[in-house]
Amino acid sequence: MALTDEAIERIKEMIVNGELRPGDRLPKEVDLAERLGLSRNSLREAVKALSLIRVLDVRQGDGTYVTSLQPEVLLDTVGFVLDFHRDDSVLALLEVRRILEPAATAMAAQRMDAAGILQLGELLERMDNANDITELIEADLEFHRRIAVGSGNPVLASLIDSLSAPTLRARVWRGLTEEGATTRTREQHRAIHQAIESRNSEVARSWAAVHVAGVEDWLRRAL
Repeated sequence: MALTDEAIERIKEMIVNGELRPGDRLPKEVDLAERLGLSRNSLREAVKALSLIRVLDVRQGDGTYVTSLQPEVLLDTVGFVLDFHRDDSVLALLEVRRILEPAATAMAAQRMDAAGILQLGELLERMDNANDITELIEADLEFHRRIAVGSGNPVLASLIDSLSAPTLRARVWRGLTEEGATTRTREQHRAIHQAIESRNSEVARSWAAVHVAGVEDWLRRAL
C-alpha cells in the first residue's frame, strides 16, 4: 500500500471508529503524524485527497475539520475507494475509452482546424501551471473533450464525453497516489498535441492509446 493510501486509511479508521466525529478538528499536523506513525508529507497528501472529496474541510488559518455530514452520508463518502477499487464497471468503462479515444485522436490529427490545435496548446499551459490536482484534471478533461470534438464526428465525441464523469474519480486518485503520474500525464499530452499539430494520425493514435492505457493499467493493479 502506498504511503498516501496508508495515511488515508488511518484517518478513515479514526472517523469510522468515532475517534473523529463530524465537526471535529484534526490534531495539529506534527502531532497527528507522530501519533499515526506517518511522515508529515504523507499525512499532508492524505488530507489533500480527503478534502478533495469533502470528507475533510481545510480552513486556512483555522485548521482541518471533519465535514459535518449526516452519519449515513459520511459513511457513504468515506467508502469512496469502493467506487473504483472494487467496482469492475469503472475498469470496463476505461476499456471502452481505450478503444474510442485513440480513434478520435487519429481523426483529430486529420480534421482539427488550426484554432483547435492552438487551444490544445493553451490547455497544455494550464496543466503546466496548475496549482493542484483539481486544476490539472479540469484542464485534462477539457483537453480530451476538445480532441473528441476535433474528430469531426459528433456521435463519437458524445460517447467519449459520457465516459469522462464515471472515470473521473479514478483518474484523480491516480494523480494523488501514484508517484510521477502527473508528470507522465503532462508529457503524454504534449506528445499527443505534437502529433496532432504535425498531422500524424498514427502517432497521435499511438500516444492516445498509451495515455489511456496508463490509467487502466494502474486500476488493474489497484484491484
